[in-house]
Amino acid sequence: MKISIALTKGRVEKQFLQYVKTRGFEVGPLIDKGRKLLVETDEFICIFVKGVDVATYVEYGICDIGIVGEDILAEDQPDVFDLMPLPFGKCRFALCGKPESIRHNRKRRIATKYPHVTQRFFREKGESVDIVKLEGSVELAPIVGLADAIVDIVETGNTLRENGLVVIENIQPITSRLIANRSALKLKKDAIQPFIQKLQGEEILK
Repeated sequence: MKISIALTKGRVEKQFLQYVKTRGFEVGPLIDKGRKLLVETDEFICIFVKGVDVATYVEYGICDIGIVGEDILAEDQPDVFDLMPLPFGKCRFALCGKPESIRHNRKRRIATKYPHVTQRFFREKGESVDIVKLEGSVELAPIVGLADAIVDIVETGNTLRENGLVVIENIQPITSRLIANRSALKLKKDAIQPFIQKLQGEEILK
């Protein structure tokens, strides 16, 4: 019985394939897949989708497990089992803005791709803010006056520096995560557990 894996296309895909290769998995068919979105190896079936869709495929049982950024889990909170962190895709959620925006005495407007993460962060701080949802280039918002600051993922900080922005406050660290469909954990335990053991080298499922 093969397990099915939903994998985030792009950088996470490359990092995951490199990682599982070091763990003894055969990844040749996945690396040389061309434009195929569904590839089968001797050990598992893998589909390649956008990061925001990985958890959906897992939640609805199309795939047994998935590899997805923790940012998506934090924002969307899908009904999946978060098995474990993976040693790649490390970055952080951060509140960022112009240096002068660190000091404020009024209600702020915050631009972000992650409104739920942002809302929870400021609620825990006891601060009321107006949230502006953007889909891309959120760094532009403080520059042109759309927002006082942004909440976004920061990895190296290069994009912030190039646009005159700084990290005001770190919110939480992020990494790639291995997630699973709740039913598959029971129905395919005999297939999933050896995969995880080979991936990490220790027993996880009880």
